[in-house]
Amino acid sequence: MNLHALRFFSKVAETGSVTLASEMLRVSQPAVTAQIKRLEQELGIRLWISQGRGVALTDAGRMLAAEAKRLFDLERSIEERLDGIKEGKEGRLHISATYLPANFLLPRLVAEYKKRHPAVVLEWTTTNSAQALELLLHYKADIAIVGGIREEHPLLVKTPLLEDRMCFVVHPSHPLAGKNVSLAEMLEVPFIYREEGSFSREQLLALCKVRRLPAPAAGLQVNGLHETLRVVIEGYGAALLSSLETETFITEGRLAVVHVQDAELSNPISAYTRKEPLSPAARRFFETLAR
Repeated sequence: MNLHALRFFSKVAETGSVTLASEMLRVSQPAVTAQIKRLEQELGIRLWISQGRGVALTDAGRMLAAEAKRLFDLERSIEERLDGIKEGKEGRLHISATYLPANFLLPRLVAEYKKRHPAVVLEWTTTNSAQALELLLHYKADIAIVGGIREEHPLLVKTPLLEDRMCFVVHPSHPLAGKNVSLAEMLEVPFIYREEGSFSREQLLALCKVRRLPAPAAGLQVNGLHETLRVVIEGYGAALLSSLETETFITEGRLAVVHVQDAELSNPISAYTRKEPLSPAARRFFETLAR
């Protein structure tokens, strides 16, 4: 079926007039009439009858007009949605993230992004740094937001977001709470160790190695941030944690910082993308990151 001719017929059916249809289509009346005659010849059926200054549709014409309207409404809807995807207003966005940014950065960023782009389907996966980058490399994520990695990745573009300060924390009633102490003094306190491979654990052990000091006694080893926080809040031991993780508890007076001399540590948080153009939805999310 000739869709060009069908479009002309649909406009005549909509307006009830060849004259009005030709004005809206910006073509001559004979051109409109000729196209519809060709359509009738192609279909082998009469679609309309001239009636004074207007037209009357046959049964076949009324059926075809209704279906043509549905077809061109769908075409218009597709064009609008494609425009939305091109502009980043629609589409899908998958973010992979490590625990720290997933819990302390993404909620605010995602809320702001969704308010601006409600039609975008957004999901994120919280995992370790290696898996977060793996999802990105295998096109299962559009952006990876990862903490604890300083090295560049040969296949990815790294955009630094912030340097999250690491801090030593204890219960507010602890003798070292709020004090300025040496690293050796700090290491005399039993520590709550995170699981092997966690960034805070690796930072603590690396610091001890550089200073040629023995690692602190492991008062307890736990898997996860929440468990670490709960133990220290309940009054046992010390922990090296991110300031993003501890800020609220320090403000509420449930944790206290120990100021350790010459032991400034930070956790770099960066966004990673593949070395190719971003999807419109991902590009819009980067605009949110930059605000």
